[in-house]
Order: sequence, then structure tokens, then C-alpha cells
Amino acid sequence: MPASSADRAFGPGTVAPATPVAPAPALPPPPVRRRRPLRSRLGVYLLLLPAVVPIAVGLGYPLVRQFVLSFQEYGLAQQFGRPAEWVGLDNYRTLLTDPYVWGVIVRSVVFCLVNAGLTMAIGMSLAVLMAKVGRAARITLQVGMLLAWGTPVLATMTVWQWLFDSQYGVINWLLAEPLGMTDLRYHSWLIEPLSFYLVATVIVVWMSVPFVVFTVYAGLLQVPAETMEAAQLDGADGWQRFWRITIPMVKPVLFVVALLQIIWDLRVFTQIYVLQRAGAPTRETHLLGTYIYSLAKEFSMAGAMATIMLVLTLALTAFYIRRMLREEEL
Repeated sequence: MPASSADRAFGPGTVAPATPVAPAPALPPPPVRRRRPLRSRLGVYLLLLPAVVPIAVGLGYPLVRQFVLSFQEYGLAQQFGRPAEWVGLDNYRTLLTDPYVWGVIVRSVVFCLVNAGLTMAIGMSLAVLMAKVGRAARITLQVGMLLAWGTPVLATMTVWQWLFDSQYGVINWLLAEPLGMTDLRYHSWLIEPLSFYLVATVIVVWMSVPFVVFTVYAGLLQVPAETMEAAQLDGADGWQRFWRITIPMVKPVLFVVALLQIIWDLRVFTQIYVLQRAGAPTRETHLLGTYIYSLAKEFSMAGAMATIMLVLTLALTAFYIRRMLREEEL
């Protein structure tokens, strides 16, 4: 039987000595965090002052002034020197016990959610389309949406009023002549509240879609092509790649865009106001923005209604704000 390496080195039956184990190196002490000098910490905040001060003056003062007015009786008489009387919560009590005000709030919330949902759906679809088409078609889409987005609101509203005009509107002519809906030949779209909000939805969505398209398209460009190719090789079809890869990767962008759309659509004013001036029944078509404007002679009531609108906006956007903060912490 051949001798083992231990027998050859130390003789038969001799046990080889154990190999000494080197002691584990001592861990370095944890670094001691030194507090930055007070001057260095204050320097960071001093750099923010040029931006913070104009915002605080331009937005903070009107907001505080509005909040104070909502607790006073402040009208035209106070504009000419009469002291304002402190009434506490009377303005809020008057508004919140009025069924009409609750109707305006419900209409505004429904209008906001419908418009924001349609804008996000159409904008995401066009963004995906823009990412798939060729260069010539993509440039055409971009130019068209930039023109729609960059046109002044009042000029856009003038065009849309002519399109929906009851006498000479193109919409009525298309519905009556090519499609055969002769009863809509001289139909007035602004007389009835339901058709009024339909026209307003078309206009608001049309003007909001370009922002969503460009923002979501920029997010889609950040999705790695290697990840999509790997998913395709693994057998995922286009729909699965979109919902399980693209959407999770652009979710932060979608959260921000949806939050902005809810805020903008809840406080929409110009489109509704111009359509009301074109012949719509004002009382039946008021939203929060136009209703606050109608209270312009009663500054205290308008301030209370604007504060209610601010609280409602924060309540509708609280979910999105919480989700965004949670995403930043991860």
C-alpha cells in the first residue's frame, strides 16, 4: 500500500501538525461623523433665498390674505374704508349649508376626474405611438401637438366656438350632411348642461394632451432597450412588456403628470368662462373656478370658497403626494 504524504514527511503513523489559522483582521473603528460647521450649513439655505423669497411674497401673501378675508365680512363697502367685521366661520357655514354649492363641488370633482382620466389615457396612447412610428411621422406629431399646446387659450377658444356654432359650425354640418343626423343641423351645444360639459371636455382634453404626451414620451425613452429585448426573448408579448416592464419603469413620471392634471382640471376657469359668455346658462354650468369668480363682489365669500377649493385640491392629491414621497424614500 503506498505511503501517504504525511507518512513520507513525518514517518509512518505520525499525525501532521495542524496548519495555524491566521487571526481575523480587526475591523476598523466606525468613522466618526463630524457635524458640519454652522456657517457651512447655513450657506446651503442662503443659496435658496433668491428663489424662496419671491415665492413666499408672490404666493404666500395672497394665500394668507385670502384666508383672513374668509373669516371677515368684506365687500365693496370695505374697499372704500369701512372696517371689516370679524364673522368667524359664518362664511363657511353659509357656503357649506347651501345645496347649490355642493352641486358645484360635485360637478367640479366629476369634471376633473373625467378630464384627467381621458387626458392620461389619450396622452399615454399617443406617447407610445410616437415611440413606435418612424422619424417623419414622429416629427409631424410633435409639431402638431406643439402648435396645439402653444396657441393662446383665448385664440383656441375662438376656433372651438366656431366649430360648435349652431348656425355655421363645422361639427353640426358634419353630423347633419355626411352622417345624416339632420336633427343636429342647428343644434346648440351650449344650451344644455350635459352637451356643454361635453364640449368643455373636448376642449380641455385637447389642450392638455400635448403636455402628457411629451412628458410620458420622455419617460419612455429612459426604458432600457436591453430589458425589452430580454423580455421578448423570454416569450413576453407586447402587451405584457408594456404592463410589466414599461409602466413600472415610468410610474414616477405618470404619478407626477396625473397629479398635475388633477390640479389643473379642478381649477379650470378660462374654458368654462368663455363658453358661458358664448350663451350657456351660467348657473347650471358653474364649476369651482367660475363660481368663485361670480362671488367677486363679496370678497369674504369668495375667499372662503377659494379656501374650500384649496382643501379639496389637497384632499384629491393627498394619495398621489403620499405615493411620491414613499417612492423617494425607497
